[in-house]
Amino acid sequence: MFTLVTWNIQSGRDPDGRPDIGRVVTGLDRFAHHDVVCLQEVASGFDPDREDQFAALRAALPTHVPALAFACDIAAPDGGAAAPRRRQGSMILSRHPLLQVLRHSLPWPADPAVPSMPRVALEVTLATPGGALRIITTDLERFSRQQRLAQVERLRELQREARAHAAHPRCDGAGAFAAVARAAPALLAGDFNMLPGSPEHGRMLAPFGDDTPPWRDCWHLVQPGRRHAPTVGLHDLRPDAAPPFTFDYVFASADLAPRVRRMRVDASEQGSAHQALSIELDWPLA
Repeated sequence: MFTLVTWNIQSGRDPDGRPDIGRVVTGLDRFAHHDVVCLQEVASGFDPDREDQFAALRAALPTHVPALAFACDIAAPDGGAAAPRRRQGSMILSRHPLLQVLRHSLPWPADPAVPSMPRVALEVTLATPGGALRIITTDLERFSRQQRLAQVERLRELQREARAHAAHPRCDGAGAFAAVARAAPALLAGDFNMLPGSPEHGRMLAPFGDDTPPWRDCWHLVQPGRRHAPTVGLHDLRPDAAPPFTFDYVFASADLAPRVRRMRVDASEQGSAHQALSIELDWPLA
């Protein structure tokens, strides 16, 4: 089996709101085995200690190959050339070699009515014993539906683009022009800040009108007809708290969908407002 874990760690905070990357690693250990870990809202330079969580996670998971992408990269408020920059973004850690890493800036149309921040999609192609597999992780805009819909459209464009690259490999060349495979079968995981059945969710699953494999919601594949398990707000005890809901998903390309076997949410973590979830695929992939 191939197992992917995705989790919005919200800067690794503990139940008291303090950053604690050791707690994140302990949380991942609750999954017996994982081939790939996708993490969102990894931070550096924001907490009072200005910890580099990207470096801390690399050190804590030495058996994994890391890839990272900054969505937010800004100067520290006290300025100065020596001051560490404040960064937030996503990270993929893989037990398998990374054939290629791509970083895609997502659309950020102006929406002055709400707070927002830049967003990014991190894409890797893995060399697994069962064949090449593409993994994308992202964290879409929370407050602006306009921006979120634009970001969904860009993710769809990237799926069409990747399918075309896989079907028509580029001419080989030297150096940076050397052809590197971009796998067709893919998983798209992360915090999408959209509810099941929302316009954004429906658009993500819409067919392409050509031979591009559409995205399939893995929860629907393994639990057809059942309501999505909630991934946010399970431990919010405030009197005015909303009931738990779903913002975190894993989508499989339609050509990979028949191999999706199991999906579960780890409901035990009480630091991040989000819960980690895992997906299992048949192994090998080919």
